[in-house]
Amino acid sequence: MMFWRSIVGKLWITILLLVSFVLFILTILLLEYFENYNLSIAKKALTQQTEKAHNVVTEYNDKNYAYYILKNTIQTDSEILIIYDNKQSVYVEDPKDIPNLTAETVSKEEVFKNLNKHNKIMVTTIKIKSKNSSRDYELLVVGKSFRTKENVTGAIFSYEPVEIINKSSRDAAKFIIVTALLAIFLTTVFAFFLSTRITAPLRSMREAVFEIARGRFDTKVPILTHDEIGELAMAFNQMARQLKFNVNALKHEKEQLRSILSSMADGVLTISKEGEITALNSPAEKFMQLWYYEYGHDVDDDKELPDEVLTLFNSVISEAKEKTIEVSFQGYNWVMIMSPLYSQTDVRGVVALIRDMTEERKLEKLRKDFIANVSHELRTPIAMLQGYSEAIIDDIAGSEEEKKELAQIIYDETLRMGRLVSELLDLARMESGNIELEKIEVSLKPFFEKVIRKFQGLANDKKINLNLEFSNSLNNFVFDPDRIEQVLTNLIDNAIRHTPENGEVILSVIDNETGIIFEIRDTGSGIPQEDLPFVFERFYKADKARTRGRSGTGLGLSIVKNIIIAHKGRITVDSVLNKGTIFTVYLPKSNIN
Repeated sequence: MMFWRSIVGKLWITILLLVSFVLFILTILLLEYFENYNLSIAKKALTQQTEKAHNVVTEYNDKNYAYYILKNTIQTDSEILIIYDNKQSVYVEDPKDIPNLTAETVSKEEVFKNLNKHNKIMVTTIKIKSKNSSRDYELLVVGKSFRTKENVTGAIFSYEPVEIINKSSRDAAKFIIVTALLAIFLTTVFAFFLSTRITAPLRSMREAVFEIARGRFDTKVPILTHDEIGELAMAFNQMARQLKFNVNALKHEKEQLRSILSSMADGVLTISKEGEITALNSPAEKFMQLWYYEYGHDVDDDKELPDEVLTLFNSVISEAKEKTIEVSFQGYNWVMIMSPLYSQTDVRGVVALIRDMTEERKLEKLRKDFIANVSHELRTPIAMLQGYSEAIIDDIAGSEEEKKELAQIIYDETLRMGRLVSELLDLARMESGNIELEKIEVSLKPFFEKVIRKFQGLANDKKINLNLEFSNSLNNFVFDPDRIEQVLTNLIDNAIRHTPENGEVILSVIDNETGIIFEIRDTGSGIPQEDLPFVFERFYKADKARTRGRSGTGLGLSIVKNIIIAHKGRITVDSVLNKGTIFTVYLPKSNIN
């Protein structure tokens, strides 16, 4: 079946059918021509023979002599019947295989009924029975009437079997058929040869096309001829080179685009007109995964679009205008800018730019909170300064002791405002990265004992046990002693302030393979679990009422965290309400650099 579909089969069938059709028409025409030609020749010969017999019979009165002359001049396969006075029949020649033509048979033919009146040659065909068999014979008969010098009338008939006349036609037909079959055979050989010559380079091109389809653009078609097929092979090789160049250019552009998309901080998402996601980079994939997790979808749920994105997509497709929305889920804020993609004049899809605005929104909230907190922190001391100052000016305080008390309150509040401003400046420098550390090698045990002694008086006043647990394997370590002392001061001060009488505050210094760990444990009031994630935020206070005297500025732990980060360390907190709190600080040895 494959052969008939191939070019070889189609070309062979086409050439064979064309040649066969031409030979068939030519054979029919030749057979018809030869048949008509032989019949006309036979008619002409029988006519000449009849004329000659007519002349002999009318010329010689001696019948025997006339018969003798006719026997010597008659054709081999023909015969002459002479009828005298419509009665006597004489056969000049009587071949045994040729049936006799009788006067009775001739007289029944319409052509010969009025033969004597016309005095001209009459020609017809007559069917008679054979002498030796029962089959019919068809005879070609030529007749003519005569009148002798002795006024004897009659007719002469020359006849010959049509079968003998057609014998040469049959021989010619056999020759023509044999010639046609030979021509068809030669045509088949020629057609296969021609088809092979034509299809061989085409098969090479087909194999080359398959190789190019597999990505092997260096494949070349051999140029075997300089005709149209050779030119086609040259054009194919040129096309392959150009295709390789274009594919490499497209691949380069694709890789460049992929690098650009993968290096972008913003997400890029392309969506077809049917709503199917066709391409996305890592930030966009993160956006989709968070959405899938938020709404409980599988990650491979046909890349379904979020409802807000789908609504925006439909709006952009219908209006062919750029649209923007902001969506929030899983603690993230996203701004999506969606623009239509055009195919000439029609919209073929959209491209969406997804920007993570979480940090910006967080910073904006922190800025607002910072302004609110600073305003709150400054409002209380300023109000107290204003109130007590007015009391002194208006001589509300009656005694010197009351005036000194008011002045002392004003002094304390100014100190508090000074600490607040100093801590804000320190925190600003740390967060901007301008903090400068003066790292030196410090002997650890004397350093921590010094810090404990610093708070021993305060702890005794509050009846709190302040202890140091130190590992004897520790000797020296490199860090900024002033900054680390600031960290310990803040943490121990917080622990003492929030620990009731008869409580305990312990500073533990532990050796570690990669650095040192020190913990500040207390048995104080603890921190609520919901507040733990925010203890290192600016202006966080465990005392929500912000009572004066016991509460700090709320910046201490934020400064502590920045100092530890500057030392490439980390700080964590664990707390149980009404049982105590543990602050754990880790400083790596790598902070030496």
